[in-house]
Amino acid sequence: MSGGAAGAGAGETVGSGPIVTGPIVTGLYVPGDRPERFDKAVATGAHLVILDLEDAVAEAQREFARESVATWLRAGEHGSTVIQVRVNAGEPRDLEVLAAVDARFEIRVPKVESLDDVEAVASVVSGHPITALFETARGIENAAVVAAHPAVTRLALGESDLASDLGTSAPEAMDYARVRVLFAARSAGLAAPMLSAYPRIRDLEGLRRDTERGRDLGWVGRNAVHPSQLAVIAGVFRPGADQLDWARDVLAAITAGGVTTLANGDMVDGAMLGRAEKIVTLARALERS
Repeated sequence: MSGGAAGAGAGETVGSGPIVTGPIVTGLYVPGDRPERFDKAVATGAHLVILDLEDAVAEAQREFARESVATWLRAGEHGSTVIQVRVNAGEPRDLEVLAAVDARFEIRVPKVESLDDVEAVASVVSGHPITALFETARGIENAAVVAAHPAVTRLALGESDLASDLGTSAPEAMDYARVRVLFAARSAGLAAPMLSAYPRIRDLEGLRRDTERGRDLGWVGRNAVHPSQLAVIAGVFRPGADQLDWARDVLAAITAGGVTTLANGDMVDGAMLGRAEKIVTLARALERS
């Protein structure tokens, strides 16, 4: 059974509310030991907020971060914002604290290399969707197997850690990883993954170029490490007027039935439906961004 078939869908509940299944285009990381930033992160309008218990938190602050995240999750109502908690690989204390929280959130699991890595989390924090984060060559090569786990609802790529594992950050190596993870997600019925966070906060032009490269490979959305990056990410994925007009024309033509030709000369057939629907849905998701 694929992750897409078994994952939480529209109307299903985990914790205190429904899991959002619409397009997620913009994400924002927040250190788990900075609780004063949690509400501010939601207020940015990012579709996804990731409360980080891992790399962003010093070892001495880990317990404070766990308790801060748990307290906020219990108290908050976050509307349509998807909340994830990135845990530490192989750290039972993270899962122990989260298992006691009755609230709506997802789990982001780093350094996933096998089904065992996912099962170790799902068996403790049951009922919460899992994002499998691949950060090693082994993880990339096993992505399709991991994507089939019923608790996995999203895939992700940690490019900085992957570059360390590979010994290179060459675009060709990253493109290979992105394509492998994309195929793994789609073959399991999952949405196209979001791109890894771009670490150079002030390099907005570099962010734009790399995000366009990922978009052209089929990825949808990107996580940010600073709110200033969100507008750039949204701009890259926002469909242009010509794209949106084409999509609406296709949908109208297919609804009318029969065979027809658009004003640009394209013949309309059922194969275009999926692409057209995705363009319109993406535009709606970014209306307020």
